[in-house]
Amino acid sequence: MSRQIRTSAKAVIIRDGRLLAVKLSDGKEEWYILPGGGQDSEELLPQTVEREVREETGMEVQCRDLLFVIEGVHGENFHRIDLVFLCDYLGKAECAARHKDTSQIGFEWLDLSVLNRLPLFPSKLRRPIMNFYEGKEYTKYLGNEEIGDPECFE
Repeated sequence: MSRQIRTSAKAVIIRDGRLLAVKLSDGKEEWYILPGGGQDSEELLPQTVEREVREETGMEVQCRDLLFVIEGVHGENFHRIDLVFLCDYLGKAECAARHKDTSQIGFEWLDLSVLNRLPLFPSKLRRPIMNFYEGKEYTKYLGNEEIGDPECFE
């Protein structure tokens, strides 16, 4: 089977014990994902994450270090590789061209102390983000998460 590989850059943006997340809805349920998206040709990953955060939230960030790698091998029509970067919040973007995803209904700052119990996807990111924030050891390569995998609430 031949499928395209889609590389995306995602952002972990933390302020005052809260994580910035994009809020999505399908009309029945609501859930969250990290801001970010697909890398364009000849665009470096830090540029991708900064552009995507600006488009989805209207905020400026500065990309710092790579925190996590997570894949989605099945469940979509492409093989997804998400590279998750720590980003510094710089403020609201001046004259940002906003481009929301079709199911995006906004964004929220999620309390990191209860992140493992919130509907943030991929769910394998919840505990490693909390561990990073708390200064604990965390795994960088999180492997594959498929649609239908049991949620990680630990």
